[in-house]
Amino acid sequence: MQHLQKSPENKVKSKVTMAQAFKTIVWPRRNLVFIGLILIVIRSLAGLVLPWQSKVLLDEVVPGKDMSLLYNLVAIVLGAIFIQSITSFLLTRILSVQAQYLISELRAQVQKKVLSLPISFFDNTKSGALVSRIMSDVEGVRNLIGTGLVQLVGGTFTAIVSLIILIKLNPWMTLFVFVPLSIFGYIALRAFKYIRPIFRKRGEINAEVKGRLTETLAGVRVIKAFNAETQENEAFEKGVDKLFQNVKKSLTATALMTSSSTFLIGVATTGIMAIGGYYMIQSEMTTGEFLFFTLILGFMIAPIVQMSNIGSQLTEALAGLDRTEELMNMTAEEDNEDRTIQLETIKGEIVFNDVSFSYEEGKDVLHDINFKAPPGSTTALVGSSGSGKSTIAGLSATFLNPKSGKVTIDGQDLSKVKLNTYRQYLGVVLQDEFLFEGTIRENIMFPRPDATASELQNAVKAAYVNEFTDRFEEGLDTLIGERGVKLSGGQRQRLAIARAILADPKIIILDEATSSLDTESEALIQKSLGELIKNRTTIVIAHRLSTIRKADQILVIEAGRIVERGTHDELIALNGRYYDLYTYQAKI
Repeated sequence: MQHLQKSPENKVKSKVTMAQAFKTIVWPRRNLVFIGLILIVIRSLAGLVLPWQSKVLLDEVVPGKDMSLLYNLVAIVLGAIFIQSITSFLLTRILSVQAQYLISELRAQVQKKVLSLPISFFDNTKSGALVSRIMSDVEGVRNLIGTGLVQLVGGTFTAIVSLIILIKLNPWMTLFVFVPLSIFGYIALRAFKYIRPIFRKRGEINAEVKGRLTETLAGVRVIKAFNAETQENEAFEKGVDKLFQNVKKSLTATALMTSSSTFLIGVATTGIMAIGGYYMIQSEMTTGEFLFFTLILGFMIAPIVQMSNIGSQLTEALAGLDRTEELMNMTAEEDNEDRTIQLETIKGEIVFNDVSFSYEEGKDVLHDINFKAPPGSTTALVGSSGSGKSTIAGLSATFLNPKSGKVTIDGQDLSKVKLNTYRQYLGVVLQDEFLFEGTIRENIMFPRPDATASELQNAVKAAYVNEFTDRFEEGLDTLIGERGVKLSGGQRQRLAIARAILADPKIIILDEATSSLDTESEALIQKSLGELIKNRTTIVIAHRLSTIRKADQILVIEAGRIVERGTHDELIALNGRYYDLYTYQAKI
């Protein structure tokens, strides 16, 4: 989707105008819209045949008892009805299908945009809320390209043509009708202005409710374990009540339009009966002309009332586009103009030069970090929880950017490197590894869907995944459920390591990669990790210090600073913080 407007600040709220929506959504599809307009003009003109022929029936056919003219009249009316049916079918077939295609296209583009945003965005946004914004917010555009907009234009055309006919039939009766309709139009415009922010807020509330519901379903085991169903039910009930209150506001405005239209049209109809009756008594209007006037009046009023409903739909569509544009205007990771360096190949030397970092202004979590990880070496990060180990790993993976200082890869500043050219050489195994719903095979082959069968088997054996898949009836084609719920923690971890082995990266980041394993599994994984990290630059975060004794260097992190560094034997000899951590664990 072309941007309806550009905003330098991610937090600036977009407000999409009808002109902007027309330019970016309707105009590129002008050929289809033009066909739709032609069809609705034909349908509208065909619709005028019945009232016209009703006048002929009462004023000419019945008084003259002309059977041949009656047959012609019936044929003409049937032909007009057939044309209306065909044009209605074509309108729905062409424009509604195109509208649904546009929705699917926009969803794909919004999802693509969301995936391009930095990790910090996802840290601060619920996944359920994002699902709502991708799937729900764009649905309103069907009224911009579908039958909604065409009916709005077609209804305007019908109303104008009907108004011209009414003026020619009886200008005074037409003027009497025009006054209450003008009042209704004014009320409708005021209502639309009131409704739009309500629709916008509804999208936000929907996202909140769906986000909470997604979390509830994902954490159902925790909820049941702590007997917390009641509080979750109450939280959801509050959310849906908030949504109900929002809907109630919009229904109030809609009800005001509906009741005002009913009253004003009723006044107009009563007046027409009185005035028309007077003219017929004075023989200034025939019965056929009165019926013709009444039916044409219906053709003028119906689109106006219909336009109020379409106006509500278009208002809702624009409110959804407002929220969609907020996402589309956000700066993607790759949009940074400073990222110009393309990495053709890498050796894998990572260097931190005076790196500081903060998640919040004025609250640094890293202070002047300096270290070098030579190509093919293993650097272990140890320290208490919250000391900054995962932040260092996140900076190494380019998930985060330094507040000050530089992180370099082979001497190139990582903040200036195109991310895709660096991440193609990166492999990550996280403490809480994410697995996709599907089969074991699909999860292992995720980084390389085109891997050969032998490459897959090598990864499976290296991570000892076959140790448990051989016991499964479906083997590698076993379905693992959402987030791998059907596997044990150790099995999930081995599967994640197999995935990293298959990716064959130059740089490996292991965040407590053996934390979920029992002693036997850990021994197997340590062997496979030995193969995985061979000749690869590796950064390991480990709480089990026994797993990193062979690291080339160990950095002890406390309060965001490196307080000790060296090999295992060197740090033990120092009799400092590392010695305390290691001996404490050895006693447990």
